[in-house]
Amino acid sequence: MDSVWLEVSLNVKAEELDQVSAQLIANGVPGLVVEEEEEFRAFLEENRQYWDYVDDELLERMKGVSRIKLYVTDDADGKQQLAGYLQGVNLPYTTVPLREYDWAHSWQKYYRPLAVGARLWIVPEWERDTVQLPEGAVRLLMNPGLTFGTGSHASTQLCLEGIQEVLRPGERMLDLGCGSGILAVAALCLGASHATGVDIDPKAVDVAYENAALNGIGRDQCRFLAGNVISDRSLVEELAQEKAGLVLANIVADVIIPLAPVVPRLLAEEGTFLCSGIIDTRADEVAAALKEAGLQVTRRREKNGWVALEAKVG
Repeated sequence: MDSVWLEVSLNVKAEELDQVSAQLIANGVPGLVVEEEEEFRAFLEENRQYWDYVDDELLERMKGVSRIKLYVTDDADGKQQLAGYLQGVNLPYTTVPLREYDWAHSWQKYYRPLAVGARLWIVPEWERDTVQLPEGAVRLLMNPGLTFGTGSHASTQLCLEGIQEVLRPGERMLDLGCGSGILAVAALCLGASHATGVDIDPKAVDVAYENAALNGIGRDQCRFLAGNVISDRSLVEELAQEKAGLVLANIVADVIIPLAPVVPRLLAEEGTFLCSGIIDTRADEVAAALKEAGLQVTRRREKNGWVALEAKVG
């Protein structure tokens, strides 16, 4: 039988956080988890280039939070140990029992097979042999435990819907800001001959290759690179040699706008640029940047406050 643990949470005033943490460590606690609103807000500020907005519900959940968590086994020994840990710490606390298996795998309950567009189904890897899909459906396996970017966000769904409608069988595609590789892998599952993905985060390269392999796609069909297409001219020259029939960018407006002038060099004749991750209040600004770069918007898609634009040269 797997072990049962207790997650012990103490709410602490921000000004007392260091003092309480030090007391717990002095009492023998081997490790602590600290949640603090100021650190959370600092993280958002330092990484603001990666998003247009932050979920209001998440901000509210973190408001005023200074919380310390520690873990003991849910048995007589663990409870005796907890009493020693909390000696001299006069704060109320709550406990939640966690089975070891549930601790590692409980997040799986949040992921279920997801239909996107007319043909594509995103299927968690652990349901590959159990889920029954409609006839003619295209299965895209993903492992949310490995990666970021699983297809549940509206901006990603807009891109996946666009791929199904725009992609011509046998053509090459290029994903700028590939993240988990979900869009590139989806395009290959839907009939692209080859996919290239580029991301500024080197960690994305290994993750994208893992998701490609999960779907039986080898390195002869895909290539993932770390780099910045906006600033790296040699990378742009290399990508321009390939000329993709479909170029994707599911990023944010502040990246798509400076990226726009590069895109025409990467597109094959009659190719399509599909960009998403655009919050609706900035869609016109992005469309104007595409026009200035010589791209004509041919379609606009919207979902849950997010916008995706299709454009062609000319």
